[in-house]
Amino acid sequence: MLIVVLLPMLVGIAVRLLPFKGRKPALICLEIGAILNSLLVLWMLADRPEGALTVFRFTGNLSVTFRLDGPGAVYAALVSFLWPFALLYSFEYMKHEAGNEKTFFLFYMVTYGVTLGIALAENILTMYFFFEMLSLVTLPLVMYTRTREAILASRSYLYYMLGGAAFAFIGMVFILTYGTTSSFVPGGVLDQNAIGGRSDMMLLIYVLCFCGFSVKTAMWPFSSWLPKASVAPTPVTALLHAVAVVNTGAFAAMRITYYSFGTEAVKGTWAQKVLMVLVIVTIVYGCSRALKETHIKRRLAWSTVSNLSYILFGIVLMSPLGLVGAMAHMIFHSFMKICSFFCAGAVMYKTGRNYIYELDGMGRKMPRVFVIFTIAAMALMGVPGLCGFVSKWYLARAAVCGGEPLGYVGVAALLVSALLTAIYMLTIVVRAFFPEKEFDYGTLKDVEDPNWIMLLPLSVFVVMIFLFGLHSGPVIRLLETMAQGL
Repeated sequence: MLIVVLLPMLVGIAVRLLPFKGRKPALICLEIGAILNSLLVLWMLADRPEGALTVFRFTGNLSVTFRLDGPGAVYAALVSFLWPFALLYSFEYMKHEAGNEKTFFLFYMVTYGVTLGIALAENILTMYFFFEMLSLVTLPLVMYTRTREAILASRSYLYYMLGGAAFAFIGMVFILTYGTTSSFVPGGVLDQNAIGGRSDMMLLIYVLCFCGFSVKTAMWPFSSWLPKASVAPTPVTALLHAVAVVNTGAFAAMRITYYSFGTEAVKGTWAQKVLMVLVIVTIVYGCSRALKETHIKRRLAWSTVSNLSYILFGIVLMSPLGLVGAMAHMIFHSFMKICSFFCAGAVMYKTGRNYIYELDGMGRKMPRVFVIFTIAAMALMGVPGLCGFVSKWYLARAAVCGGEPLGYVGVAALLVSALLTAIYMLTIVVRAFFPEKEFDYGTLKDVEDPNWIMLLPLSVFVVMIFLFGLHSGPVIRLLETMAQGL
């Protein structure tokens, strides 16, 4: 467990410091390091370690400790599968980005290790430690281009992350004070005898803690930082929107709900209702903003704002079935969104075009990229046969089975979101494949699909979208087993 957290960091530092001759040897070293670490993670999952590993103990039950349980295994598997492909894609993309490339890949690899640290955290202190570290190591990636827009975006990113972390810290202090242990325990750790008549205070702390961790998922009203961060290079925005940062916020919210505060203490209270309202508003708000956006990456960013709240919606339903839907959407959305972002990045890399009105006719010049983008768009819409439908089905089913009035409102929000997603995603597809009759293809004479380095990750992701859509049974059964452990 300690090796898979430290190895990517050491590889990134080594590539930055060693005097490689040329670009290619350094990139080969990075890719080998990422693949090796992912294989170690898969080996660890296959031969799951028993017990916990305490790396450093501060005092009492305050320690940096790793343990591999069900949710951690799911998240670690997702991250370790996606990262080598994202790294391979970034090798080609970063050719046209001005700046210190070695520094970029240093922080890119360190982020891999930090994200695995969150997945393997045994207690809330360890998770918070790596949660804060993730904000710091991704900040240089957001401001990589050093433009005025990038610096302003990174400033906004830092303010939101530090503010969210402050609220999360308050929650951690109360869990350490009123909990029987700092560890993550199915069902929660709060000592009701110690809480006594302070239940309303604890509910308020839970809402603050949930919102603090959910800043990373860009839950309304903390969502403006995410579209601004799209100024970063596409491998970074894909990292922020699909793999590490936003998923980490959802994962942390799931941990404190099911494994720290416990659903028994929160379900049916005003705290649950407040969070459900915030999540439902975010689902519709994100789609509405995406509909108005003309910049392709910012449109996808607002789409992420909406889709990440699908995960939060499953979490605040506070049922095993809701948790299954939330974890399923976390997995499936990662593949759909990284695929969409990488397609957008391929277009920007080959043409330098950033806006949707500039994509006319490009589908016939870049057919592979836009066919893959179309499939990812249909998956995000929830078309049956693709993975997006499966996770939305389980979320809607959990909401209906829960019997909460707000659950039915959430189902309506999912349906509205599906309609708006169809509009803002298919607008791009239609413009790319069916431009106006008088369109001059001569303006696109030098446009073509990217090379295999970019197409290989895209092909793998689209295959996984189909695979999860047509054969999701094993994944769902795994998640159901995990949820039953609650």
